[in-house]
Amino acid sequence: MCNLYASIHGQAAIRAMAGAAVDRTGNLPPLPSVFPDQAAPIVRNAEQGRELAMARWGMPSPAFALKGRRTDGGVTNIRNTASPHWRRWLGIAHRCVVPFSSFSEHEQRPDGSRPPIWFALDESRPLAFFAGLHVEGWRSVRKLREGEVEADLFGFLTTEPSLPVATHHPKAMPVILRTADEIECWLTAPASEALALQRPLPDDALRVVARGEKQDG
Repeated sequence: MCNLYASIHGQAAIRAMAGAAVDRTGNLPPLPSVFPDQAAPIVRNAEQGRELAMARWGMPSPAFALKGRRTDGGVTNIRNTASPHWRRWLGIAHRCVVPFSSFSEHEQRPDGSRPPIWFALDESRPLAFFAGLHVEGWRSVRKLREGEVEADLFGFLTTEPSLPVATHHPKAMPVILRTADEIECWLTAPASEALALQRPLPDDALRVVARGEKQDG
């Protein structure tokens, strides 16, 4: 499960690669560490055109996962898109892309420790995107001290891991979009075509770029 990533690229670069004409993020700083339930940028389709906006990381949880719980911290990683819970959000209106520069998993070491290990397309941390889903104006209790809030939420899809992620996290990795054509497909194509992007990258597409830190600058 990817529960930590970095997004350090500027708004202009994000808008240009994702084709966003509208920017609702204000002055967006670099984000060297994004954790679950934090606000982060996404690009989504909107009435005024494709837009760059902020949302909280963690989609609404399925009903079965909320039994006996007073809060819903959200689902960060989405794997089973055949589930009725996720199928209702597979249309174009609820798809988004999530800009990132690197993402982290835990490295299992012989001493039992599990420090972060960071992956990116290469050492320069070029801009890429996760294939995501979002929902606007969802009412829920994310944290007890907040009470009920209305928030825009997002999560991103996962798939089978490729190397080198599979060496350290053999269960899953995020669905990564590397080109403008892949972004366009995810944001505009019929679901049957767009979901073909839920696949691992080639084994030579990612690199280990850092170890042992909870943020990647």
